[in-house]
Parts: sequence; C-alpha cells; structure tokens
Amino acid sequence: MINMNFQNRLIIAVDFDGTIVEDAYPKIGKTRIFAFETLKRLQDDGHRLILWTYRCGTKLEEAVEFCKQNGIEFYAVNASFPEEKYDYSRSRKIHADLFIDDRNIGGILGWGEVYQIITNEKPDIKVPSKKWWKF
Repeated sequence: MINMNFQNRLIIAVDFDGTIVEDAYPKIGKTRIFAFETLKRLQDDGHRLILWTYRCGTKLEEAVEFCKQNGIEFYAVNASFPEEKYDYSRSRKIHADLFIDDRNIGGILGWGEVYQIITNEKPDIKVPSKKWWKF
C-alpha cells in the first residue's frame, strides 16, 4: 500500500456521478455512503477539493447546489483555480495531486478506504448501531 500521509495539503479532484453519488446521470443519484462525511473531513484536514465532472450548464449547477446542501463547497469547479472560467478552446485538464473517480482501474473504493489511503489513518466516522440496520 502506498503511504500518502502528506504533511502539506493536497489538491484533490473529485468526480460527481458514480463517485459522490450513484451514477444516475442526468439525474442526481443517491449519495454514496460516507461520501460527504469524508469530503468534510478532508476539507477540515486542510485539503483543497475541486469538483471535476463531465457535467456542464444547468446539470453542473444542480450538482454544485446538491453538494452545498450537503455541506461541501468546492475550492474550484472544473478548473484548477476558482477564478478560472472554462474556455472551450482549451483542455479541461486540471492540476490536482489526486483524482477520486469511479472510472479508475478497479473502480471507486469505499469512502472510508479513500480517507485511510490519503491520511494513513482510520476515519472518525460514526457507524450506526446494528439496531438501525434492518434486514
């Protein structure tokens, strides 16, 4: 396993569909378990989060608003810096230290595993008691 316990803060690009939420494009899918809790913790740790998604126009605005409603405001959206405006004559490639995307080789890990890899520590996320789960 790669130790990614960086002393300095990371710029982390995060996909939306299939990563933060289940893939239901053009609709917004169900939130993936621990996605927003992990993203909040990463922001609290000082990392810069960039929303990096295929969405554009009103579909992008819906995704950004959905994230805001769930407590996450990104440093930038589909850009390396907040002041950048998307220019269709240039590449959408952005600068980031890490990319979290469901299209990785092997697919998306669980958000707890993502946090552990980035910080090399266990997440401080409370799991509901077994009484809560109904099978």
